[in-house]
Amino acid sequence: MSTAVICVGRMREKAMRQLADEYLKRLGRYGKYEEVELQDLPEPGEGSPALEEKVKNREGEAILARIRPGDRVIALTIGGKARSSEDLARHLLALKTAGCSRLAFVIGGSLGLGDNVLARADEEMSMSAMTFPHQLARVMLLEQLYRAEKINAGERYHK
Repeated sequence: MSTAVICVGRMREKAMRQLADEYLKRLGRYGKYEEVELQDLPEPGEGSPALEEKVKNREGEAILARIRPGDRVIALTIGGKARSSEDLARHLLALKTAGCSRLAFVIGGSLGLGDNVLARADEEMSMSAMTFPHQLARVMLLEQLYRAEKINAGERYHK
């Protein structure tokens, strides 16, 4: 099973980029992992909710263009299902066993994900009830995917 982490926004901070690269390198020994960075659109200043929704849906179009028809899509949202590291590992193993060929995790921009992406998502997952910058959320997701791979391989991991 290959995994794509599709993100709105670029890693601008060197330290975050280095962390993401380190986890992508570590994940490489467990399978094919790719990171897809998409351009984030400017927020509409003191815009109306309708303008914000328009931005989210335009970013969503770019996300949907990178999702393949057979992908299993997991959208990261605050209201999604919270999973422990062990539960995430079990879930990923079950998807792999069920024949999922490509998993796509989606992280939205500063305004979140548009309804068009949420409608395509097979499930929603929450990293926390707290809000994180998308760069940090991406590093946290990559770390958790690495941890899940270690758990599933029966390797030691920090509890």
